[in-house]
Amino acid sequence: MCFHPAPFPALCPAPCPAPKRFWYHRDGKEEREARRQGVEGEMNNVRPPEEGGLGKMAAVKRKRHGGGGPEAKRPKGKGKKAGAPAKQPPPAPKKAEEEEEYRIPGPVSKGKWKNKERVLIFSSRGINFRTRHLMQDLRTLMPHSKADNKMDRKDKLFVINEVCEIKNCNKCIYFEAKKKQDLYMWLSNSPQGPSAKFLVQNIHTLAELKMTGNCLRGSRPLLSFDPTFDVSPHYSLIKELLIQIFCTPQYHPKSQPFVDHVFTFTIMDNRIWFRNYQIIEEDAALVEIGPRFVLNLIKIFQGSFGGPTLYENPHYQSPNMHRRIVRMTTAAKYRERQQVKDVQRLKKKEERTLLPEDPTDDVFKTPAEEKPVEILFVKPEPKVSLKTRKKKIYKRQRKMKQKALKTKKAK
Repeated sequence: MCFHPAPFPALCPAPCPAPKRFWYHRDGKEEREARRQGVEGEMNNVRPPEEGGLGKMAAVKRKRHGGGGPEAKRPKGKGKKAGAPAKQPPPAPKKAEEEEEYRIPGPVSKGKWKNKERVLIFSSRGINFRTRHLMQDLRTLMPHSKADNKMDRKDKLFVINEVCEIKNCNKCIYFEAKKKQDLYMWLSNSPQGPSAKFLVQNIHTLAELKMTGNCLRGSRPLLSFDPTFDVSPHYSLIKELLIQIFCTPQYHPKSQPFVDHVFTFTIMDNRIWFRNYQIIEEDAALVEIGPRFVLNLIKIFQGSFGGPTLYENPHYQSPNMHRRIVRMTTAAKYRERQQVKDVQRLKKKEERTLLPEDPTDDVFKTPAEEKPVEILFVKPEPKVSLKTRKKKIYKRQRKMKQKALKTKKAK
């Protein structure tokens, strides 16, 4: 039984034994090229050396290492050996010089990514659209950030440390929404701590501001801090926490090796004001990009999302207390208005004191002339208005003109 490909069993002089795997030819491309060049008769050489074959196809040879030239044919002749291979053409010259010309240069800096800071940015349920857009803006500005699903409000905050461990993150920005109107931000170093809780106010997102500034996506920012951060110890701790969270690590895979924008943190009115500016190359001027928000510090904890309190802001006023004070001021104004009305009503109800008549009050009064009373027995003629008079005059004039035209036509 012959094991050669389809059209060739008839060419074999004797049935071939089962071929071994290391020499059995399965490539159909060589067979097609052999048929195209008219060397079908040479396919009987595909036999093992023990049977007297060459173990290779002498008629068709592969191009290797970019070798050029047409495929060599085996010369025909009775006196020549059947297994003599044809002479191979000399290999083509290597194109190393041409490849070097079109080679793409390597990166500018071949540094190693050592700072493996990863920030998890997510929120609780119940946030509004403005908070969602702010969270998305921070993710786009920080290429070393990661996202996660919203956390249920019933869960405790210690669960976030486990979520950070699952996501392989050592920093966290967590937005906590309460009463669908108050937003709190947690900045934490997971899992050791410390952590800080802020009240977020005056939020303006990128889509809302529509500023003229722009920056490259994934570029590394400069961080600019107010000098008052170095005055008090709690502000210096917050400064270090902000540096580790908002600073993009060098040679991060998702970052770009450019510095074209600045994050500024300014302290004013016992609050931290965040701004993002573009650096213009021409004169190093700053153009705001966005987003912008204000952080009002509440507490600093020793642990991550809890633990002993390191600092509590004495100037902090909760939003519930602020709303209560606003309601009380409006109620006080309303009470004042009601009291004024009540006083006016009491004045009206009081009895008036009657003063005695003064005889000198009628000194300057002169008696008026008495007119005789006329009694009309005939109905007075109705008064004709000026408009009706004019209409009558216009009608008379039209009739006179029409009569004049008729007399002219009759003549």
